[in-house]
Amino acid sequence: MPQDKMEKPYLVTCTAPVNIAVIKYWGKRNEELILPINSSLSVTLHQDQLKTTTTVATSKSFHEDRLWLNGKEEDINHPRLQSCLREIRRLARKRHNDGDPDSSDSTGLSQKVRICSVNNFPTAAGLASSAAGYACLVYSLAQAFGVEGELSAIARQGSGSACRSIYGGFVQWIMGNKDDGKDSLAQQVEPETHWPELRIFVLVASAERKPIGSTSGMQTSVQTSRLLKHRAESVVPSRMVEMIEAVRRKDFPAFAELTMKDSNQFHATCLDTYPPIFYLNSVSQQVIHLVHRYNKYYGETRVAYSFDAGPNAVIFTLQEYASEFVRVVQHFFPSDTNGEGFIKGLPVKSATLSEELKQGIGLEPMPKGINYIISTKAGPGPRVVEDSSQHLLSSEGLPKKTV
Repeated sequence: MPQDKMEKPYLVTCTAPVNIAVIKYWGKRNEELILPINSSLSVTLHQDQLKTTTTVATSKSFHEDRLWLNGKEEDINHPRLQSCLREIRRLARKRHNDGDPDSSDSTGLSQKVRICSVNNFPTAAGLASSAAGYACLVYSLAQAFGVEGELSAIARQGSGSACRSIYGGFVQWIMGNKDDGKDSLAQQVEPETHWPELRIFVLVASAERKPIGSTSGMQTSVQTSRLLKHRAESVVPSRMVEMIEAVRRKDFPAFAELTMKDSNQFHATCLDTYPPIFYLNSVSQQVIHLVHRYNKYYGETRVAYSFDAGPNAVIFTLQEYASEFVRVVQHFFPSDTNGEGFIKGLPVKSATLSEELKQGIGLEPMPKGINYIISTKAGPGPRVVEDSSQHLLSSEGLPKKTV
């Protein structure tokens, strides 16, 4: 093979989704391996609206590993990133040494890598960017190095919730009991096609970086919150069983109530942390009031909210109620972009609100409280991008100008 062809990088591009936990993970029993103190369950959001895209390049001409994130070069020696890279390389070497006929050093077992990753949504604003990011990183590296099989345990070592983004649909992360973390894995409960009527809206109240990151917040909670210990041992195990049942039966009222109660309890453990952690703001609180008053008006649970470690609400509802509830949000959170730019993603039909409903909810409007809404649904797990023009790295292994 001519020398110049040998040195051209081998490029792989993949996308991976965000997931939103409806039974929350908060707190680790092992910081290094990222082993949780309780199991959790999430819904994978559709990549057409929220995704990370990652290109991995391997070449013998690269002298060192390098990483670019959202257009900026970052330190690739971050311990979590290195543990994912090390584990993928170890598995690739093992496969090669086991004599797999399809495995050869052309996949670059000893080669350095260049990684370029972009999110199409705000990073570190409580929208699960690290989950999508590490799931995409691990999946892309696995494709580049020819590694197959269980990847969720590797993604978990980058970011705990990333293990759930390895699968589409409804996913549980089983906490496991082993010290080495080998049984702490994600598992699909139902595929994304299971509940087509379910609609999801992300109400973006703030796209800013959150004041306290999840990692440091969890550490403080584990050290100081008695409620967190009670939650992990006495509340979550039965909630997991109930939630899986609700999903399988497509029982929206049961799913919705569990989702809201679990979100509330997670934020209660943040308040029970010393010093307390506040992820919700006045807009978040207004959304909570709005959902409960809307449900009360109809005398049934039609809408649910969930908040991760940030102020942005994730709303779950059914297709038949989606357009009216979005209109309710537009009415009580009037915005400059309340027209075209306010709703991004899946189209939402227009609806009119009765005066009776507005009066029944009875809240004071909060102008500009919500910046915009991302309209989405449950979606698939990571995917390989076949179109080579979509690579984020050039044939020299450097970020393209558009990144």
